[in-house]
This record gives sequence, C-alpha cells and structure tokens, in this order.
Amino acid sequence: MDKGYDALKLCNQVCFPLYACSKELVRQYGPFLSELGLTYTQYITMMVLWEKERVCSKELSGCLHLDYGTLTPVLKRLDQAGYLKKERSGEDERLLTITLTDRGRELKEKAASIPPAIAEMMGLTGEEFAALYSLCYKALANMENR
Repeated sequence: MDKGYDALKLCNQVCFPLYACSKELVRQYGPFLSELGLTYTQYITMMVLWEKERVCSKELSGCLHLDYGTLTPVLKRLDQAGYLKKERSGEDERLLTITLTDRGRELKEKAASIPPAIAEMMGLTGEEFAALYSLCYKALANMENR
C-alpha cells in the first residue's frame, strides 16, 4: 500500500546524494588538509584569502555561506597560526578586516596540488565537472533567493 509516498523514498531524493557526496568529498580532502594542519572550513577560508588577499568579515561570511558564529573560531585559529591578520574596521567596529600574511601566502604553494587531486578522485570528465558545478550553484542561488 504505497499511497503515493514514492517522493519520500530516500532513493528519490536529490538532497541525499548531494549530502552523501558532500560528506565524502570533505572526507577525501582530509589527508591533504591534515598535512597542512587545516580543517576543511579553514581551507575554504584560506581559499578566499588567497584570491582576495584582504576582505571584510561580512564579505567573507557571504563568500563561504557561513554565519559569524561559525566563522569566528575559524578566523581565531588561522590568526593564531599566523596565516592571517584581523583588524577592526575604522568605519564600523562590528566588522573585521582580514588580511592574508606572508605565512598564509606560503601555505598557498603547499595547497596548490589539492584541487587537481580531488578532481581526479571524483572521476568526472571536464564537461561533467562543469555541469555539476553549474547546477549546484544554480540550485544554491535559487534557494537563497526564495
């Protein structure tokens, strides 16, 4: 007696393979990141800094889709490790300006081999990878704009 509940079957949910794949992807990053002494959240924070060099906490929070409560301890640890410098904004005391340090730039060199290694582990063609990337960001934007 199904009563039309097929939509509730785990195998029919798009959220589940996305969740499981995300979990596995972060797990695959583990050995690479442990060599750098970083967590995944610290790594994606550093990726923004490697790209921008200097960013305010509000922009960083938006880039990473993380709230301040999650971001604050990440920034504290990265600051303690010497990878970034935090300064209160002169215009708005609530905001922090985060700047990449020379030590943070050096870490970028060590991390450069990670993305291609992860892409290889995923086993997708360039076209499949681009489609997955595009669809994930499209879905994310659509949900955030609701």
